[in-house]
Amino acid sequence: MGFPSILTPLWVLSLLSSTYIFPVGALNEEGVALLSFKASIREDPEGSLANWNSSSLDPCSWNGITCREGDVVSIALPKNELLGSLPSSLGSLPSLRHINLRSNRLQGSLPPGLFAARGLQSLVLSGNSFSGPLPPEIGKLFYLQNLDLSDNSLNGSMPVALFQCKRLKSLDISRNNFTNSLPVGLGSNLTGLEKLDLSYNRLNGSIPSDIGNLSSLQGTLDLSHNLFSGAIPASLGNLPEKVYIDLTYNNLIGPIPQNGALVNRGPTAFIGNPGLCGTPLKNPCSSGTPGSSPSTLPSLPKNYPPPASEANSSQKSNHRGLSKSAVIAIVVSDVVAIGLMAVVFFYCYRMAVSSNGEEEGRKSNTGLKGGKKCVCFRKDESEQQSDNVEQIDLIPLDHRVQFDLDELLKASAFVLGKSGIGIMYKVVLEEGLTLAVRRLGEGGSQRFKEFQTEVEAIAKVRHPNIVALRAYYWSIEEKLLIYDYIPNGTVSAAIHGKGGNANFSPLSWDARLKIMKGIAKGLAFLHEFSPKKYVHGDLKPDNILLDMKMEACISDFGLGHLANIAGESPMMQSTEKPQNQISDVAVSPIMSGALSYQAPEAFTTLKPSQKWDVYSYGVILLELISGRSPVVLMDNSEMDLVRWVQFCIDERKPLLDVLDPFLAKEPEKEDQIIAVLKIALACVQFNPEKRPAMRHVSDTLERLSTRS
Repeated sequence: MGFPSILTPLWVLSLLSSTYIFPVGALNEEGVALLSFKASIREDPEGSLANWNSSSLDPCSWNGITCREGDVVSIALPKNELLGSLPSSLGSLPSLRHINLRSNRLQGSLPPGLFAARGLQSLVLSGNSFSGPLPPEIGKLFYLQNLDLSDNSLNGSMPVALFQCKRLKSLDISRNNFTNSLPVGLGSNLTGLEKLDLSYNRLNGSIPSDIGNLSSLQGTLDLSHNLFSGAIPASLGNLPEKVYIDLTYNNLIGPIPQNGALVNRGPTAFIGNPGLCGTPLKNPCSSGTPGSSPSTLPSLPKNYPPPASEANSSQKSNHRGLSKSAVIAIVVSDVVAIGLMAVVFFYCYRMAVSSNGEEEGRKSNTGLKGGKKCVCFRKDESEQQSDNVEQIDLIPLDHRVQFDLDELLKASAFVLGKSGIGIMYKVVLEEGLTLAVRRLGEGGSQRFKEFQTEVEAIAKVRHPNIVALRAYYWSIEEKLLIYDYIPNGTVSAAIHGKGGNANFSPLSWDARLKIMKGIAKGLAFLHEFSPKKYVHGDLKPDNILLDMKMEACISDFGLGHLANIAGESPMMQSTEKPQNQISDVAVSPIMSGALSYQAPEAFTTLKPSQKWDVYSYGVILLELISGRSPVVLMDNSEMDLVRWVQFCIDERKPLLDVLDPFLAKEPEKEDQIIAVLKIALACVQFNPEKRPAMRHVSDTLERLSTRS
């Protein structure tokens, strides 16, 4: 029958009143804590906290908040120009795991109450204006893995309590005002660290020797731009060899240890420490430098002046010393030598003045152009000096290069691989720009002009399917080539996968054809349209990279020549001659790895040709079609891929025996696959003259794809 009408207004009123007060009453403690953070923000120009209000029943729907099963687990509000402070109340969020407030305008000190969030795994507060010390309460974060406090104004000592965060993997407190010495125990307690950046502080004292225990480190150990003093502990050599150790701009002294990870480091890792000596610096250690000699007693330099008493006794022991006539002879010879030098320089001066008078009124950069040249210095010596110039800065080859050497050296670096021609690094600058840097190594001949000419020519090659060279660095001890970073790995990994990658997914035929076309376009451009009509000479799937759109990008062209100029020794090619010919297709010697991509004539001649590249391209096509490695295992023997395909053709094997089994799922692509197989066989002809030009190959592939 329903409620009496007289009660209805009261019921409605009760409902309305409860609805009005419900959000405040229902807002849980997490919501209240988050609103206290909003209350501490004085400016929010981008309105990132606009939907943080008490009228919302669920803080999990607020901007920047992530929840799991109704509990707040993450606060992420980076780069929002938030101006304010950080309240202790955030530490009351029991399930909080991640805080990311980097690149805002937050100020004040870090509240100790913040570290009451015991489950915190990642705390990123970089790029703000926090000041004051790092509270010792940080030691309560037993699960902390990532701590980034860089680019602030924090000061004081690094608290020993931090060592209780034994799960820490990344520690970055760079660009602050931390002082005093590092507490002993950093390397012994934080053994899981993969990143350690203490640069740009005012840390002093000696470098703790136990830092050498950080066996999990990756990329760069950055201790640069501090006030560290004393000797470099030899224990740093115990770090993984792939770790770049940056000790620049400190007060370190003594010889540089030559063991483990410290061996073969260029001088760029040690510059800014005038007291350091020994390899790889030009400053040799004197025999009196501790650690420079196995002797326990220091010895004096040869030109060290003895005390007067010792000099007198020495003269006495020499019986008569120098005679008066000998002294006069020495003085006379010195006067004559000085007179001859004066005559020579006076002659040079008169010649310069005379030539300058003859050329008066003519503009010249040198002031002596067209006149008689003074022969005081030999021409070949001056040329040698200019050719041996030591470059001390990064040289951009593209107007879009906005970074300098200091930024490059301070960036996070990760080893991508090591080959016979140096080490390749992935380098991430602070602004997020990612580059690929090849380190050619130290030493070698100082043919700077030749190197400069070559890199400038290579840098002019611009094509979507060729990796661009953006800058370089040259010094006697260090040569660096800086390229665009291509993020999607190599063609080799795309075909065969990486070791241990359970998520490998074979490429579709369309993806493979796209890669084939991209390589062909890039090679055709190198051969036909580049300034010097380049030959790559070492084309293989390992140096063909894939961008985010799976476009092929050819890398490393010209690298062998640059390595030779720089003094590195690229891997020597085999001189083994090819075996007997089968039909008209090249039969390579049985070999493994990169040599399988070399044309047969590469083993008998030294100068590479464009036809070498065509052969290598043909092998890559066969690899993409078959999905097989360049060396095929048959029964108990090995056979190179070219010979194996020819064997299958001679034995009239069905196409399915040659195809990558994954491609058998695309029977509608059979005509295209057969057409590309014919192109590949043409490219691997034994006779170089019978191989097609890459321009024709590229055009044929384009027509093939348009017909489908």
